[in-house]
Amino acid sequence: MSGETNPYESLREQIDDAAAHLDVDDGVLERLKSPERVLETNLTFERDDGSLDTVRAYRSQFNGDRGPYKGGIRYHPNVTRDEVKALSGWMVYKCAVVDIPYGGAKGGIEIDPADYSAAEIERVTRAFATELRPFVGPDRDVPAPDVNTGQREMNWIKDTYETLENTTAPGVITGKAPDSGGSAGRVEATGRSTMLAAREAFAWLDRDVDGATVAVQGYGNAGAIAARLLADLGMSVVAVSDSSGGIYDPDGLDTRAVKDHKAETGSVVGYDDATSITNEALLTTDVDLLVPAALENAIDAELAVEVDADVIVEAANGPLTPGADDVLTDRDVVVVPDILANAGGVTVSYFEWVQNRQRFSWTEERVVETLERIITEAFDTLVETYDADSLPNLRTAAYIVGLSRVIGAYEAAGNWP
Repeated sequence: MSGETNPYESLREQIDDAAAHLDVDDGVLERLKSPERVLETNLTFERDDGSLDTVRAYRSQFNGDRGPYKGGIRYHPNVTRDEVKALSGWMVYKCAVVDIPYGGAKGGIEIDPADYSAAEIERVTRAFATELRPFVGPDRDVPAPDVNTGQREMNWIKDTYETLENTTAPGVITGKAPDSGGSAGRVEATGRSTMLAAREAFAWLDRDVDGATVAVQGYGNAGAIAARLLADLGMSVVAVSDSSGGIYDPDGLDTRAVKDHKAETGSVVGYDDATSITNEALLTTDVDLLVPAALENAIDAELAVEVDADVIVEAANGPLTPGADDVLTDRDVVVVPDILANAGGVTVSYFEWVQNRQRFSWTEERVVETLERIITEAFDTLVETYDADSLPNLRTAAYIVGLSRVIGAYEAAGNWP
């Protein structure tokens, strides 16, 4: 796996690849490859023993041509400025691909939450929320959960913002608990769109989902839910992994039981009589469908040569390097890109934001049905673009769709001042 590929450079290369098929002014293109602003701040907070700790945090607001900046906040020891910039750019084009009225943003704190107590995590979260206060709001920038964050952290950010602003503003953040203004169906949304993208890809390729074999790298929220929904679709999930390693069973794994095992032990490793495998072995397992659902740069050009899946659906952001994309395109491996496949999270976040602004809640059935319509229509548009322009792969098609919509919004508004 690649630990050297800069995700921000990957984003810029992906945009260039798509722009080669469009008539775009060089100045406009550079604007669409660079963030509008990046906040970098040091957060000092008190540990439980009374000592002080300082960690670095970022918020990148990449582009707001189509609406408020939108994107999650992750807590991870490997968070960097360039990673956050890349992730915020991917959010711009993800929102454009599914045609929801948002721009793109991303945030992160360079911290390993496993090293801190819940009280310490609350203090650093509220410290970050205080720094973000001038830059966020329901019509400015709407954060959400990401790696190692969830409803708990979103509730703290909402409460901090509302307290400091002396108001109620549930739409300042999404991914909240239902009692705090969250939406039904939000927790499952990323995994659900991954399943929908896989289903549509198999239908497009005229392949049967029943009995198709699946490997899922990453068994957090998105990976575990995608695995369960793919199994419910009739597929056989034969391999899964997390940061500690992976497991394999050619007869198929019970995805719900594996999730329960991880909840009890902290890892999928050691589940039942499954064979232990490495993450790299999982990525090169002979399966019909591979779902990378961990972090970026999971597959580089060298590893892509050994990938033995026919279809890849990206539940994670940026799991393939541009070099891996080139190799897989040459090998005729179909890749459904992240900016469509995992767009369920931001799409249902949009539903949550709409509900917050209306002060009216949707049923889970309405959320699921509307999400399915949006993802399937977006997939159809992507395929139509791919076929019409004889493009090399679906990622280029997705970026052409996204770029065209962002450029259209920019040109309609004009460049001022």
